[in-house]
Amino acid sequence: MSRAKKINVLVPVIFLLFLGAYARHKYISHEIVLSGNLQDRQLDEISGISASGLNNNFYYVHNDSGDTSRFFAITTDGKLNTTIYYNGSGAAPQGVFDCEDIAVGPGPDLKKSYVYLGDIGDNYATRKYITIYRIAEQAAWFKGARANATATPLHLKYPDGPKDAEALMVDPLQKLLYIVSKRHDTVGIYTTPLAFKANDTVVLTRRGKLFFKGYKPFKWITAGDISKDGRQILLKSYEKVYYWKRNASEPIWKTMARQPDELNYQQEKQGEAIGFTPDGKGFYTTSEGVFAPIYYYKTP
Repeated sequence: MSRAKKINVLVPVIFLLFLGAYARHKYISHEIVLSGNLQDRQLDEISGISASGLNNNFYYVHNDSGDTSRFFAITTDGKLNTTIYYNGSGAAPQGVFDCEDIAVGPGPDLKKSYVYLGDIGDNYATRKYITIYRIAEQAAWFKGARANATATPLHLKYPDGPKDAEALMVDPLQKLLYIVSKRHDTVGIYTTPLAFKANDTVVLTRRGKLFFKGYKPFKWITAGDISKDGRQILLKSYEKVYYWKRNASEPIWKTMARQPDELNYQQEKQGEAIGFTPDGKGFYTTSEGVFAPIYYYKTP
């Protein structure tokens, strides 16, 4: 073999070894921890994860388009504990169109915690409105394999026309729902108040736009979360995780106008879920796919 051919063979091999060593270093240094794998075949297209507000041992996850109006309570090692069914829309064949994210936060009763399901997916930007379902958490959910819940729907319209989105967040300080759109070179930030009545139809407020370097579709925004204390923000694309720290009580959209930190991230098959731990000291990600891994990361 000629010298040139040897070099052509060795360079990619050395590069792969370097990547492997770097990934191993991240695991050894506990920057990335494999928490477990999703342990039930029903959990095959997970598109959102959020920590329960009632029980620190459980997280809520859900599938995206093609599933019914339901979500799941799991443990951090991926065990399915409870499937929670809720009343969806009669206009959707299976109760929902395309649920793309989930959040947990305050609501109308200050003594309760609420789950927010975001039926906000719109691949072809044709929906007249999107829907958020608010459901009061119940301690009984963690005691059985199946539960039923009553959802309060909120219908939302964009001020600048329909669009696809996969990131839904709750700001517990200013009592706002946040949606960040998914596609295009820049994405929009939209808000609406947490206070609403059943079946209200509201026009979202556009708060600004974000630009992330990279190539489509890898740069598209697929998930987001705000910590329980409202002080930290995460957004993720298919290949990166972005992190901001809020200054005092400034609006989240102003926080996100600053340059974010890029955090370590183990790229997943189709990573569309990210959620803080209840104490905000870490976060979890997982992906679409049967028995997908669940990764844990420390926050800065």
